[in-house]
Amino acid sequence: MKVIDIIRNTDRPLFSIEILPPVKGNSINRVYDIVDRLREFDPKFINITSHHSESIYQPQPDGSHRKVSIRRRPGTVAVAAALKYRYGITPVPHIICKGFTREETEYALLDLNFLEITNLFVVRGDDKPFDRFGHNGDDYNDYALDLQNQINEFNSGRGLYGTAIEGIETPFSYGMACYPEKHEEAPNMTSDISFLKQKVANGADYLITQMFFDNSKFFEFVDRCRQEGITVPIIPGIKPITRASHLSVLPKIFRSEIPEALASELRKAKDDEEVRRIGVEWSVAQCRELIARGVPGVHFYTIHAAESVREVASQIF
Repeated sequence: MKVIDIIRNTDRPLFSIEILPPVKGNSINRVYDIVDRLREFDPKFINITSHHSESIYQPQPDGSHRKVSIRRRPGTVAVAAALKYRYGITPVPHIICKGFTREETEYALLDLNFLEITNLFVVRGDDKPFDRFGHNGDDYNDYALDLQNQINEFNSGRGLYGTAIEGIETPFSYGMACYPEKHEEAPNMTSDISFLKQKVANGADYLITQMFFDNSKFFEFVDRCRQEGITVPIIPGIKPITRASHLSVLPKIFRSEIPEALASELRKAKDDEEVRRIGVEWSVAQCRELIARGVPGVHFYTIHAAESVREVASQIF
């Protein structure tokens, strides 16, 4: 079933999660442990993040360094298939631009089509350096809109280089990301929402926000989207704070502002366990207000926060 149909056919706010594939060499059981802890809350879908390969310099016996490309985590295709067949929960693998050629993207779409995994989450991906050696600019999708176009072409039976794609019984449907506090590279919110409107016009069925800690920013963002004619469901993304370091790390990496009311409480915490308790309490209050205002569901980012998500969900769902 399409995620958009799940959203429309649910008579109460849905619970969904995002997980991070295990680092290469680690067991899939690390992912299963997270899902097992949260299954009781009936997650309607599970997003699986994707990360491109990274370039590192490996020391050589002669004292020099050789540049090599490594991928630290398995692809989302494998993890999505594992979750689908173990739990029967709708998997939603991330398909990203950064670090993946258009050909690699097509192979991922072919594999997912064979596995009958037809829900995607389409994003540009983290803007981390990666090695394009041996490729020209046309080999990559630079922006999420470009990636959308490739997926839409695939759905229509058209592959790269004029090849025909046959056997697409269920075309891919997909959601996309949005940013209540503006994407870091957007010059202003007006521009950001203009691009978001294009993504919806091109086929995005629903939107999930970047994490935020101030509900007023979410409500203002949704109101502005509606004024601009964006009518698809917008699901808030929530992450409970679990470490004192998050006070500086989260605003730096995700551009998510931490309200002073929360920041002051976190600064008073004696240790990370107290930080975690404060984070749970704040997220519970966020979720209660969001649900009272009629959001279609709440999407939880579980990285380093699965136990906190479980505690929040136990009070909300």
